[in-house]
Amino acid sequence: MTSYLSPTLNVMLAAAKKAVRLLIRDFGEVEQLQVSLKGTNDFVSTADTKAERVLSRELKRARPDFGFLLEESGAEDGCDKETRWIIDPLDGTINFLHGIPHFSISIALERCHEIVAGVIVHPVADEWYYAEKGYGAYLNDRRLRVSARRRLEEALFATGIPFLGRPAHSQFLTELQAVMAHSAGVRRMGSAALDLAYVAAGRYDGYWERNLSPWDVAAGSLIVREAGGYVSEIGGGRNPIFTGSILATNDHLHKPLGDMLRNIGHEKK
Repeated sequence: MTSYLSPTLNVMLAAAKKAVRLLIRDFGEVEQLQVSLKGTNDFVSTADTKAERVLSRELKRARPDFGFLLEESGAEDGCDKETRWIIDPLDGTINFLHGIPHFSISIALERCHEIVAGVIVHPVADEWYYAEKGYGAYLNDRRLRVSARRRLEEALFATGIPFLGRPAHSQFLTELQAVMAHSAGVRRMGSAALDLAYVAAGRYDGYWERNLSPWDVAAGSLIVREAGGYVSEIGGGRNPIFTGSILATNDHLHKPLGDMLRNIGHEKK
């Protein structure tokens, strides 16, 4: 099946290709870094900002009127007040820093407060996930579909662990214990964008996490929906991108996993 590539998606993919080259080159130099907190953090910050600069430059060149919401640089208004790019130039920074080849670039297009196009790239694996609203989701040239599993005990889930001292750490540990007791397993891979991409591809049966930013989930939420999945806030609300809480699964598992997570929240109050 031939994938759907609109002019908008072509622009996004072309910008991502240029940023991918930078990240692959910098990733190859990670092991040569001096093992010092300041030095490594500075290096990763430079990798982030260089990739973000390339993405914003290329997208601005192609669509000069659009605004931006950038992880590193914040918000930037465009002449078109209804449309903006939401960008994470390096999702999975800790993995990148430690030489673990699991990180991504995430680009979403928001129009009138709705995500209408999304691209997630796994540079090391050369996997390109993309979707436009109403036209399906793809991995390279293959149409994506979420998994068809119906039973929690057969399902493999993904999540992200909040660092100690951040909000909801103890709540997360309770959730993790409950989900592990009723599922085939839980993975914590360190890139929210790729977790969502893997749900869309049927590799994971679901994903949940709290305290996220829009650039973590904007592209992935659309890709999951266009792959036939269901995306909401953990509490059931329909705005996971700007509330920081997300639950993404197939239709069969959304209610049982959501009920489990919400019940844990009620028990802790």
